[in-house]
Amino acid sequence: MPAPVVSSQSTQEGQSLIIQPPASGLSLQGRIRVPGDKSISHRALMLGAIAHGETTIEGLLLGEDPRSTASCFRALGARISELNTKFVRVRGIGLGELQEPVDVLNAGNSGTTLRLMLGLLASHPGRFFSITGDSSLRSRPMSRVVKPLQEMGAQIWGRKNNSLAPLAVQGQPLRGIHYHSPIASAQVKSCILLAGLLAEGKTTVTEPALSRDHSERMLKAFGAEISVDLETLSATVTGGGQLQGQPVIVPGDISSAAFWLVAAAIVPDSELYIENVGVNPTRTGILDALAKMGANIQLENHREVAGEPVADLRVRSSQLQACEIAGDLIPRLIDEVPILAVAAVFAQGTTVIRDAAELRVKESDRIAAIALQLNRLGAKVTELPDGLEIVGGTPLIGIDVESYADHRIAMSLAIAALNASGTTTVRGAEAAAISYPEFTTTLQQVCQNS
Repeated sequence: MPAPVVSSQSTQEGQSLIIQPPASGLSLQGRIRVPGDKSISHRALMLGAIAHGETTIEGLLLGEDPRSTASCFRALGARISELNTKFVRVRGIGLGELQEPVDVLNAGNSGTTLRLMLGLLASHPGRFFSITGDSSLRSRPMSRVVKPLQEMGAQIWGRKNNSLAPLAVQGQPLRGIHYHSPIASAQVKSCILLAGLLAEGKTTVTEPALSRDHSERMLKAFGAEISVDLETLSATVTGGGQLQGQPVIVPGDISSAAFWLVAAAIVPDSELYIENVGVNPTRTGILDALAKMGANIQLENHREVAGEPVADLRVRSSQLQACEIAGDLIPRLIDEVPILAVAAVFAQGTTVIRDAAELRVKESDRIAAIALQLNRLGAKVTELPDGLEIVGGTPLIGIDVESYADHRIAMSLAIAALNASGTTTVRGAEAAAISYPEFTTTLQQVCQNS
């Protein structure tokens, strides 16, 4: 009996994913669904917690990051039912009513949880909060949200001049500001807008490029007084209102779909149909980049669900061509750069990715991590200060590779291994559960259907 293409192995160090494509070749076939969008899942839990009344959530992502958000907001007084993908009920406590917790809040590995929550905690006068995270999160920069919050009147303390967690927050009355963000970051923008919900006057965030707009869409749906100016790339919220609980349906996460888009594109004779994927224009940079590379992707059954555009994606294998990925496209695909690097390994020519320096302060230094590990497999990848240069067309040979406890690195290496000869072992593959708990199961499913 032939060995399975995909298997897993538990060790004292964690979970390893073992990928062994058959010598006769592999194709990927199937109809799949990806987990709920992580960004929308976070925001649904948060806004439901601070709204009046009840919020119901269908399709919530059951990854570790949303679990951290739910845990924190339960500690702050919200009533959140057991998390599942079918139906979660959140009984909010009202804007400005977060309770002072009896213990330190723990955001786990979730930068979204920590950064967005800071805006809410800072705006609760007379209450004291402390928040930390795992070792990775404690090393990631928080000054990008702490500084604008301090401009609004927040009192926040932390390590290295208030730039690293653990952080302590003494809630204060805040004043609205117009903040010109030096980077296009949905986390920065969302943190400030959430602080602005309780600030005096108007709070505006202007970005150098358009970042994902899930917060603006959901704040409007929950009843916030918010406006968006696409000409100036600005969002403005007026303080003093209230939010009302809403039903939320979470579409599939395009960041998770990206792994299958690239997998089917690079593995010969493959076709995958990915159902119910969110195609918010601020998130579809991955589709634009793959289109530039010549990928065969069709969007079908367009519709709108709870204010978010959704479609089904059909992807077939194709010969990819190298291209340059930079500028305003980067904020719309920042999480997908590691898997795009994998696509570039199998493209004809040299692909250059620039303007992505933010990747150096994610769960890992994703520029260094993906370059080193793809090179271990035999690729030709050069680190740039703000990106990567990838010479396509070099055959990959299976070897042991390391995830650095980073979910996107782990899954990207697994997809690369599908086109490698021999056996590849991805160490630390359990990291995939942060955003995609069913990744290994789905990978086995589409390989078994070949």
